[in-house]
Amino acid sequence: VIQVIMSALPWTAVLVGTSTILSFIIGTVAGVLVGSRRGSWLEASLPISTFFSAIPYFWFALVVLYLFAVVVQWLPLSGGYSSGDTIGWNTQFLLSAVDHAILPAFTIVASSIAGWMLGMRNMMIVTLNEDYIILAEAKGLSKARISFVYAARNAILPSLASFALSLGFVVSGAILVEIVFSYPGIGYVLFAAVNNSDYPLMQGVFLVITLAVLFANIMADVFYVLLDPRTRQDG
Repeated sequence: VIQVIMSALPWTAVLVGTSTILSFIIGTVAGVLVGSRRGSWLEASLPISTFFSAIPYFWFALVVLYLFAVVVQWLPLSGGYSSGDTIGWNTQFLLSAVDHAILPAFTIVASSIAGWMLGMRNMMIVTLNEDYIILAEAKGLSKARISFVYAARNAILPSLASFALSLGFVVSGAILVEIVFSYPGIGYVLFAAVNNSDYPLMQGVFLVITLAVLFANIMADVFYVLLDPRTRQDG
């Protein structure tokens, strides 16, 4: 069980971890821009991103798979690497792994950007009405500096806490996405274990997922105290 889990864990950690970080960065930056420029053309991106997040991500994965792997055949249909490649730190295998990860990563990023974007936008709107922001505007500071240096630094705190918690679910992976793309991660291993009634493997996978979530909760509490001085109490 340990060998099976350890062989699948790096695939899920790299795919879902990278996708989560990318979606957080893109969504947060977009949320800062939209929140600081209310009424601009940037707000037109909100319905588009919300539309993608509202689509069930496994159905979106099927559409992406059909378009890019079947119709235009730009990217591989399934798997984590080409069957003829030798697993290891060689250029051919790494390029093949990246090629196979593009579609599942795109599916995860496209379906999760809207959540980070909307959360950051709402916090930016609240933060921009604070007194210290009004004082910064009165001092003649540039809009970009006020948005990114003053407002965004405080508005991002709830998003950072949510991001730390989301990292705990990286281990569980996007199970349905891995099943759709036959990606050799934890989700696909769990799917195979269920089909084969492999209860020890299922228990091992659930144990690893539970430990990862608990560890992420602890780290989220620790980092939030370090990032936000208002949560600290003396004595």
